[in-house]
Amino acid sequence: MNLADPKELASLIEAFLLAAGKPLSIERIGELFEEAERPEPAQIRDALAILGRSCKGRAFELKEVASGYRLQVRERFAPWVGRLWEERPQRYSRATLETLALIAYRQPITRGEIEDVRGVAVNSQIVKTLLEREWIRVVGHRDVPGRPAMFATTRAFLDHFNLKSLADLPPLAVLREMEPEPVAPDDEDPPPPAGLQARADLALAEDEEERPKDGKDQASFRSLLVELDRMEQGLKTDFDDMLEHADLPTDTQHDQEDAVDESPPKP
Repeated sequence: MNLADPKELASLIEAFLLAAGKPLSIERIGELFEEAERPEPAQIRDALAILGRSCKGRAFELKEVASGYRLQVRERFAPWVGRLWEERPQRYSRATLETLALIAYRQPITRGEIEDVRGVAVNSQIVKTLLEREWIRVVGHRDVPGRPAMFATTRAFLDHFNLKSLADLPPLAVLREMEPEPVAPDDEDPPPPAGLQARADLALAEDEEERPKDGKDQASFRSLLVELDRMEQGLKTDFDDMLEHADLPTDTQHDQEDAVDESPPKP
């Protein structure tokens, strides 16, 4: 194989991505070559660009997420691809998604601060589920009495929701300006929107929580973010657009030690 040929290198990288079944960074791709034949990072990027263009018109695409690059089925095919699984995937509860959304937009945030916005107590099982799913992590403790733990999202969260970094999260102000969804009767779930709903459904397919019996506690990720925006507008603090008014951690910061004091709470 002539690895100096960008097209052949692109084909080999395609094989790597298909076999890996998970995102591969440019650095990791380089490690798969013997030192004497190892391409430069710029050559790998060029090959990835060729591979991305070759996916045009195909049912799959090359996607860059926080952990690197991966080949994935395009979102518009999700409703049909989901039929490969006999049982309907379980989905996270409304309370869990609201908690996740608050952590994503207001990180680092404590459990008490989440409860202040939601207006109800956060079940410990919700936090445990998100921690076990590795979508959130403890990044320190707030320097207040009791020293409560502060939570932030992880690189795994970005990967599951097809995000390269936190900057790719839709600003809450933009969500508020979106066309409102049709109002469903009280005994029906709202119709799923196209954008973030498809993204959320793909990630939530592996959810292990029990499905609520009445089905009313389920909601789309996008609609929850819209409702979150409405809740936040009633607070005294002004954060219409969290991505513009808050210094959120970047994707590289997820891999660095947090500067916040992480010593255990004092008895």
